[in-house]
Amino acid sequence: MHASTTLRDVIGLDDRLPHLKDSTLIMIDFQNTYRTGVMALDGAETALAAGARLLSAARSAGAPVVHVVNDGGVGTAYDIRSDIGAISDEVAPQEGEPVVVKRFPDAFHATGLETTLRALNAGPDLVLAGFMTHMCVSHTAQGAFTRGYRPTVVAEATATRALTAPDGTTVPAATLHTAALTAIRDLFGTVALRVADLTP
Repeated sequence: MHASTTLRDVIGLDDRLPHLKDSTLIMIDFQNTYRTGVMALDGAETALAAGARLLSAARSAGAPVVHVVNDGGVGTAYDIRSDIGAISDEVAPQEGEPVVVKRFPDAFHATGLETTLRALNAGPDLVLAGFMTHMCVSHTAQGAFTRGYRPTVVAEATATRALTAPDGTTVPAATLHTAALTAIRDLFGTVALRVADLTP
């Protein structure tokens, strides 16, 4: 089997990873929703621990941090007014770190995220982490790319869940996670396997 050339290579996009200190960190949907119950993700705790390390490194480097939460409404698994929809304590916002509320997978769509980034004087490099790899992380990477940003997804700080394929077979979470990251890396952004890759 031979892998095709990426679209990034075809059009000459830079694949070098950014330095965390020169980026803005966007923490996507690190909500309790994904740690228990119907939306529990495979590897959520490991990804959350990596997200906490990433957040700590960004703060230490003086990088701006933006938190994003998905609000599904009262009584849902994404109810940000209750504990189930709250941002996990391990990565809770500090005073002064903005929180953007979204209702679509792309954190830029119908939100104040871009206005927030402008207010932070954010440069083009955005570092993304959170839940789920194939959904909100992937769509936010695409949204960032189409708006002229350079997104980088931190693989170990993301996770997803197993899903049923159109043919009825089960796609394991690890397979879907890898496929989502591979699709991002084809065009929309770069992928850092580990937090340490951005903190030389």
